[in-house]
Parts: sequence; C-alpha cells; structure tokens
Amino acid sequence: MTSQASPSPATPATLSEWLALLEQRHFKQIDMGLERVMQVKQKLDIRFDCPVIMVAGTNGKGSTCAMLESILLRAGYRVGLYMKPHFLHFNERARISGDMASDAQLIAAFEAVEAQRGDISLTYFEFTTLAIMKLLADAGQDVVILEVGLGGRLDAVNVIDADVSIVTSIDIDHTEYLGETREEIGFEKAGIFRPGKVAVCGDPLPPKSLIAHAEKIGADLWLMGRDFNYQGDKQQWAYGGRGMRRNSLAYPSLRGANQLLNASAALAALEALREVLPVGAQEVRTGLATVELPGRFQVLPGQPLVILDVAHNPHAAATLAQNLDNMGFHPFTYAVFGSMLDKDIEGVIGHLKDKIDHWCVTDLPLPRAATAQQLRDALLGAGVAPEFRRDAARSIETFTSPADAYANALSRAGENDRIVVFGSFLTVAGVMQARRPGLH
Repeated sequence: MTSQASPSPATPATLSEWLALLEQRHFKQIDMGLERVMQVKQKLDIRFDCPVIMVAGTNGKGSTCAMLESILLRAGYRVGLYMKPHFLHFNERARISGDMASDAQLIAAFEAVEAQRGDISLTYFEFTTLAIMKLLADAGQDVVILEVGLGGRLDAVNVIDADVSIVTSIDIDHTEYLGETREEIGFEKAGIFRPGKVAVCGDPLPPKSLIAHAEKIGADLWLMGRDFNYQGDKQQWAYGGRGMRRNSLAYPSLRGANQLLNASAALAALEALREVLPVGAQEVRTGLATVELPGRFQVLPGQPLVILDVAHNPHAAATLAQNLDNMGFHPFTYAVFGSMLDKDIEGVIGHLKDKIDHWCVTDLPLPRAATAQQLRDALLGAGVAPEFRRDAARSIETFTSPADAYANALSRAGENDRIVVFGSFLTVAGVMQARRPGLH
C-alpha cells in the first residue's frame, strides 16, 4: 500500500533547504522495501547506458568504491560514483568524472524526483538516492559505481540491475533490519546479485546463505580464495583471478590490514568487465597508489598523530585495533568516541579497551545516539577503570560534542602520543569540522 505524502507548498530554492525538507517529510527514517522507489524510478525513466558496479557489505564498501573510481579514472574513463554517508557536505555523495556534484546539479535532480513522485512518500535516503541515480544516469558516464546503504535486498539502490555486484565483508550490524546472524545478513547482502551476472564476494568466509542464493538465481559467483586471490610481501603484492594476473602492484594508499581484500574484490570486478572496460597494469598501480578516502584509518600529518576511522561495529573495531597495533610504539593513545545507541557498543569496546589509555566520550547530535554517560557506563562495565586524576594512566571523560572531546584530547596529548577518532561518521565529521582552518 502506498504511503500518502503531504503536498509541499513550494519548491525549496537551496540545497540546504531541500535537505531540511526531506529530513522531516517522511514518517519513518528507514522504511524498508522497493515498491515505492521502483514506481518513482520508472516514472523518472532512470536507465544506465553503461556498465554498473554495485557494492554492498558490512565494512569496506566505501574503500572498494574509491579504489574502483581511482583506477577507472586513471584509465581515462568518465566515472559516476554514488557513496554515503557524507562528512561535511551532502555533495560528497555524488561524483561525476571525479568531481563532486554541484548544488545546482543536485537541486535539478531533486526537482525531477519531486515532479514525478506524485503522492508517493519517500524517505530522505530513498528520495536522494533516486535523485543521484537520475543525475548519474543523465551525465553520460562510461561506468557508474553505486554503493548500497543498508543491507542489499531491500535497499533503494537495488532497483537498479548491476552488471557486476560486489559484497565486501559480512558481519553483525543493523540487526533490527537485517537479522542477527551472518547467515541472515549474508542473504540480505546477496539480494543485489542478478541472474547471469557476475557476483563477487570478497569475504574469505562467505555465509552459506550468500552462496546458496547466488546458485539459486544463476549468478556467476566469484569467491575469494576460489576464483580470485592475492599474495604479497613488504614491497608489493599480486592479484590472481580466473583468467588474469596482475603482478608488482603498489599497496593501496588507504591504510589498514583489510585493504587488500577490498582491492582484490575491486580487481575481480574489473577482470569481469575487461572486455568492455579494459584497464592497463599501470592504471591499476597508479589508481591504487593514489586513491583517497576520508575517515578510513586516515592518518593525519602532524604531532600528536591523529587517526580518523569510521569503525562503528565489532568487525571494524577489530580491524582498527589491528591497525593501531601495526603503527609502532606511542606512549599514550587517546580516543574520541561517539556511537549510535543501536550499535554493539560493548563489542566495539571489547576490541579496543586494551589499546586506549584515555577515553574522551561524546554525545552526538542525533536522537538515536548513545549519550556520553551511556558510553562511560559501558566502558566501566567492560572493566575500563579510570583513575580520577588528570595525569592518571587511564581516564574516562564525557563531553557534549566531538569538537569538545577532541579539543580536550589535543590539550592533554604529548607530541609522541596519538588520538584516534572513531565510533560513527558523526564523530569523525565533528572532528573534521573542528579541524577546519579558522575554527580553532
């Protein structure tokens, strides 16, 4: 049954006005299902006259999308990219031939959706997804990369039939929508696969449900360790696929122990598309060596060292802990930590409590966020016992914003210490905003 939308009296004039309207218009923030989105997509006549790569997964989606974009741009292709969420500007979500979409382009796309949706009510995510897909479809790109938001099967992006689908890692997250086991979640992620099309899974331990669904619908499933793999030493690495090897590759400029899994999945997708999107060895090397993506184990220059990482579930926290271990010795590690309340906060803390000396926990500007006091209680419950002195070896302090938490960590950290900012996109975005020139 179609939800009824309240008519809007006037079309907003600016991008910020559009976003404010969309945030409060639909009665639910997340409204799973494709029927409403499909109806509007058909009215908009959204179609891609180029290969489409779709990327889903619990962690690693953004990194995989960024690597694909970087390599394909180096190869001379016009690349459309939709990824989310954004840090500082909504425009970050839509990239056309390597450049962020302008306010004017986004407003025109929003107006196109508004003109066609009629009485169909759309969530913020559904409306903006349709608008950006319309923008990319009309932009005359050679290839389009679409990042899935939540799950896969019922995500708004899944109204598009991809030529190649990638599922990166699969772990426990968004259990209220996707299920409470890897098998249930794997089935939801596999919903982006299509009959007769290539389906890449970069998780070394894929759930049986994902494999079964791919086989049931007749997708061409490429599994890590069976159809493609990687090997490497300290200087370089190599990819091996079904019918292609790529040797002497530079390590991705995105830091972290898991990035070769993401890079391998990206290269498997490119191998599958090599007849229509050929890419040379040098473009792959340069694309991987120069790829940029904020907030994924992003180490900022200067002292003390600052690391930005959007790790917000136990799987990502375990990877972050491993990456911190690989950095060498730092006398003290400070954390700026904020989280949504529906995340496995105890699971995240469990992986990181022995890596962090001083916790600066923060409120976040969303009703569904955990409060700083709730995070403090979770830390105490996990056995992180502070000494209540400013010069103590362990501490937990609460703050009302990521900016305040970061300022406190910065004031206490020595030049050889490090500050790791994690737990939510909003946590990282708050610190990014605080670090912008002129805001100190």
